[in-house]
Amino acid sequence: MSVLRLVHGAAALAAAGCLGVTLWTGLEERGVALAFGALIAVGELTRWGGAQVRQAAPLGTAGSLSYALLGPDAGRPTAHGAAQVVTVVLAAALLGAVPHIWSGRTATPDHLARRVLTVGFAAVCFQPLYDNGAFASWSGSAYALLLITLLTLTGLCDAVLAAALARCRTGWPFAACLREQLRGLLGIGFAVSATGGVMALAVAVVGLWALPVFCLPLLLTQLSVRRYAAVRATYRQTIASLARATEIAGCTPAGHARRVAALSLAVGRDLGLTGRELTVLEYAALMHDIGQLSLVDPVPAGATAGLPPEEQRRIALLGGAVVRQTGVDAAVAVVVERQADPCGEQPLAARIVRAVNAYEERTRDAGPEDALRALEELRLGTAGDYAPDVVESLARVLAQPRLWRGSSPAGAGERRTALSDPVPGWVTHG
Repeated sequence: MSVLRLVHGAAALAAAGCLGVTLWTGLEERGVALAFGALIAVGELTRWGGAQVRQAAPLGTAGSLSYALLGPDAGRPTAHGAAQVVTVVLAAALLGAVPHIWSGRTATPDHLARRVLTVGFAAVCFQPLYDNGAFASWSGSAYALLLITLLTLTGLCDAVLAAALARCRTGWPFAACLREQLRGLLGIGFAVSATGGVMALAVAVVGLWALPVFCLPLLLTQLSVRRYAAVRATYRQTIASLARATEIAGCTPAGHARRVAALSLAVGRDLGLTGRELTVLEYAALMHDIGQLSLVDPVPAGATAGLPPEEQRRIALLGGAVVRQTGVDAAVAVVVERQADPCGEQPLAARIVRAVNAYEERTRDAGPEDALRALEELRLGTAGDYAPDVVESLARVLAQPRLWRGSSPAGAGERRTALSDPVPGWVTHG
């Protein structure tokens, strides 16, 4: 937790120092500060959130970056400085977050700290040099390239910061967290950074009238992303409903698929899976027993791990056929089909589902001693049935319940964790 305290402490010191400097020197360029502050506050007001989607404020982020990299205003030099940038951005973000805090969707300190540090980084890199006239001779493509470079560096710095915070909060591997954050920079993160840079360039030429003009495309993009997130949430709920068919039919105990999916996701993250790999793993874990619906005689208690290999393979192939008929991603069907193959021939997702399913079946309604015994049985089975790296990862995850008890699969009525289908960290807030 030392990294967490260090980040929060650095953000608090930066915010306090910038506020003190701004109060001492006074607010420069008040009209510009008011315009950008209003834009950032509106961006925070329009951010969205929910059980399945992280709360995102791309408009507020673009406005913050634009203000941090703002040079002239309609050809007239500005002199607001880096300290004022951080002060205005923080004040506007807090003002825009008031309705969300009032309704119970409070902003977390992590995102406020990241907003202060990333905007401060961009402002410190640009504003002092601009005030000293270092960019006076820069124009055209050279000036645009300068802003692109600073925006790229800001995004990379925030990705590292977000990954470090995620590592502290969740215990997931830092490399996996960093890859997930970098993935997010290629989607809406690119649109946000491009909009911030374009707004800074446009204000330099035509003035503050450029702000509402260039906000419209980003608002439309935000609406599209929000609709896409709603579609994905509905899709996940459909998958979860299909997975419950085995429970309703009495083929498996209640909650079995959900528990296997939650634990499989945690093991997958521990092994470094990210993005689409985690989505495929989750869906396959939810639907791993769906082949039992095709059986004439149900398996007692739905426990397939103790069946002969030929019977396990037959059920897995039946399950893969059912998954293909539902229209789910073919990669999910492949994992379901191959969960009973020889361990050395399975993809990683199939090895994870197989080991986690066996553990869950052995520990169902069991005490702590039985859980340890089940894990030891899996270790003994690493000679051929279970992958050693997956079993050891499972042991690490089980030793830290916070890694998986909060990572329930989407559509199961519980909170989905932040690293699945991420919105880039520096676009998020709250």
